[in-house]
Amino acid sequence: MPLVDLDRFDFLYANRVKGMKSAATRDLMATLSRPGIISLAGGFPDTKAFGEEAFREISHLVAADSAQALQYGPTAGLEGIKDIIVEVMAAEGTLAGQEDVFITTGAQQGLDLVGKVFLDEGDAVLCEGPTYAGALNAFAAYRPRILHVPMDRAGMIPAAAHESLRKARKQGIRVKFIYTVPNFQNPTGVTLAAQRRRELLDIAREYDLIILEDNPYGMLRFGGEALPSIASIEQETAGGPDRVVYLGTFSKIFAPGVRLGWVHAQPGILHKINIGKQGADLCSSNLTQMMIQSYFRHADWQAYVNRLMAIYKERRDAMLDALAEFMPNEVHWTHPEGGLFVWVTLPSYVDATSMLPRAISRNIAYVPGEGFYANGGGKNHMRLNFSFVEPKKIRRGIELLSEVIRERMELRSDLERGSRSGSQHSSPRSAVGNPER
Repeated sequence: MPLVDLDRFDFLYANRVKGMKSAATRDLMATLSRPGIISLAGGFPDTKAFGEEAFREISHLVAADSAQALQYGPTAGLEGIKDIIVEVMAAEGTLAGQEDVFITTGAQQGLDLVGKVFLDEGDAVLCEGPTYAGALNAFAAYRPRILHVPMDRAGMIPAAAHESLRKARKQGIRVKFIYTVPNFQNPTGVTLAAQRRRELLDIAREYDLIILEDNPYGMLRFGGEALPSIASIEQETAGGPDRVVYLGTFSKIFAPGVRLGWVHAQPGILHKINIGKQGADLCSSNLTQMMIQSYFRHADWQAYVNRLMAIYKERRDAMLDALAEFMPNEVHWTHPEGGLFVWVTLPSYVDATSMLPRAISRNIAYVPGEGFYANGGGKNHMRLNFSFVEPKKIRRGIELLSEVIRERMELRSDLERGSRSGSQHSSPRSAVGNPER
């Protein structure tokens, strides 16, 4: 086939394309398939833990009703899978009714549909800084402003969120919703403190905003105490969903390949999302809905999640131990109590993006931090994933990564020494030009 000139039709592309960019993890895929490379980049769950036998069993059960499995389904999803979702949310402490659940093709589609329903060009979204790159990509098609709110070890800082909203209102910027990943946030691994969840809900009420609570990792806790979802906090006073739109997914507690997630929200919002999804893909796959329903009905799904947590905890510990052993004192990182990620902060002068090719040449990969900001920032940060790599490889990968970081730091030191040396041996012209000499 002839080469395609990708810029040939620039004059025909929609304006919204200008704000869209590829995710760093997607761009890295081809590189990460190279033999010998240790990838701490992708946010992959360990699907090998599921097992071939379990997959064969649920496939056999679904085959008994193959006609329905291969047919179109209702846009909002099959009734049986909604019952499963109500059970899963209850296991996390969030009461849900089947009528408040809407099926999506992965939680990623939920992000896109919420953007489609709420965002006009120039509207604003308030979110953590850094935030999930996939959310930035989903919202970008609708050309909003992204207002990043700083975080600390307890998550998004409510006072900073309040101040950002105050400034936006003063400037005439219309903020539509607050987006947060409260549990083991992607990319930082940080969890939003319980009191801050309540404060964030109070702020949303004060400014009459929606809260988009994205919770793919909530059940993957292997340390500390479980915290109430923002949706469940709202239920204490509202008695049901109101301004909190909750996103869930089976990608982390079953498998990402089934591409099945859900939205939990009040009926008015779900009605608009239904219309949006009809124009996107008509309906999510009956086949995958029935596979998940079959597994969650006939197997001990919570035992499987517990098995995953044990695997991830061992790998998280291996990563934290290796970071402590190999990294220079100037490097810092988060200590997540669950989820998939550790966020690493390098010295301010080390650019993680420009360093990546060197790391890949040494057979170690990560995701640079700047991809998790819409408007710049994060250049001296990186996201590391611990869920997909075995402990020995994690340790070796961190050792290799630390060597690359030390090289960059030493290069800086050499440049500074050279600069000082040069200033001590000034040229005659410089000396003459100095009236104090």
